Amino acid sequence: MKIKTIFAIIAIIILPNILTMAQNSLAEATKGKFLFGVAVNMQQVNGVNAKESELIANEFNSIVAENCMKPQLIHPQENKYKWADADKVVAFGEKNKQVVTGHCLIWHSQIGKWFFVDDNGKDVTPEALKEHMRQHIYAIVGHYKGRVKGWDVVNEAFEDNGTYRNSKFYQILGKDFIKYAFQFAHEADPNAELYYNDYNVETPAKCEAIAGLVKELKAAGCRIDAVGSQAHMQMDSPTPDAIENCFKKLKAAGVKILITEWDISILPSPYSGANISNNFAYSREMDPYREAVPDSIQQKWNIRVLDMFGLFLKYNDVVDRVTVWGLNDASSWLNNFPILGRKDYPVLFDRNNQPKSVVDEMIKMAKNYKSQK
Repeated sequence: MKIKTIFAIIAIIILPNILTMAQNSLAEATKGKFLFGVAVNMQQVNGVNAKESELIANEFNSIVAENCMKPQLIHPQENKYKWADADKVVAFGEKNKQVVTGHCLIWHSQIGKWFFVDDNGKDVTPEALKEHMRQHIYAIVGHYKGRVKGWDVVNEAFEDNGTYRNSKFYQILGKDFIKYAFQFAHEADPNAELYYNDYNVETPAKCEAIAGLVKELKAAGCRIDAVGSQAHMQMDSPTPDAIENCFKKLKAAGVKILITEWDISILPSPYSGANISNNFAYSREMDPYREAVPDSIQQKWNIRVLDMFGLFLKYNDVVDRVTVWGLNDASSWLNNFPILGRKDYPVLFDRNNQPKSVVDEMIKMAKNYKSQK
């Protein structure tokens, strides 16, 4: 058999399957409505599991680094930057023609103590902290200028009651640290989109505070394109009404909405939120599905996913991106938070990298939904 004939046969057999995969992906189904993305880890970027790397490339049109762009990892010491992992993430996205977003520039957690403390162990002056912020943001945003679409500029600056978090940034610079961060990010890359990101955004007091922040930043002449809702959800919270009310409030404030870290824990929760400083003792009662998830519970989870996804579609005129926080159940951070060692099932692909039944339903829903954009 001639080589050309062999290649022709291969093309006939394989190409339709590849095209079908692309046409039936979540990214394709939501095209024209919003980007559909995923947080990636370094094993996936490095191709340790080829199946996972392939799924990320085929199913999603947007990626964000799960950890390697956070302050402590990319900028561990004042005059030391570690670019290698973040460079690989950006290159991975570019290779797969995916939109890359950056997470995150200024955050009170996972950040070096040197940022806030001088050589004598005392708090740095406001001027020194502001300069640390400027250098940090200029270096990172500048390094990826033109390659990263947008940045989570400030992460988690509010408490759920709408007050400012009493972080070192706030203690030393007051609320203006947020304004400075947005100013520096825009100066470093005038074309990059800039976002504020937080958890429990749907909490009324917190949503009100964030909408107020957006208005203040705009009044000060700062660029802010969107508010990111982390959307770490439980089976019964937040309610659809709470989410919708917040969407309306943020839309009225004049920004887009990003669903930046979406997952839905199927396990009982000892609290509501995503404050990573909170951890609780393990108990078998709080880890009920170690062997398998009962069908009745799985169906409830599926319904919860579709309810939320339907809400994102309803507001696709302002929802610009939906990002799932982790590719599969095995790699989800929720296996170890807020209780170490549990077995959770919070995302769209199972531990064998197979799509859950709800994925087909999501694809059908998205394809049949008339975009408002």
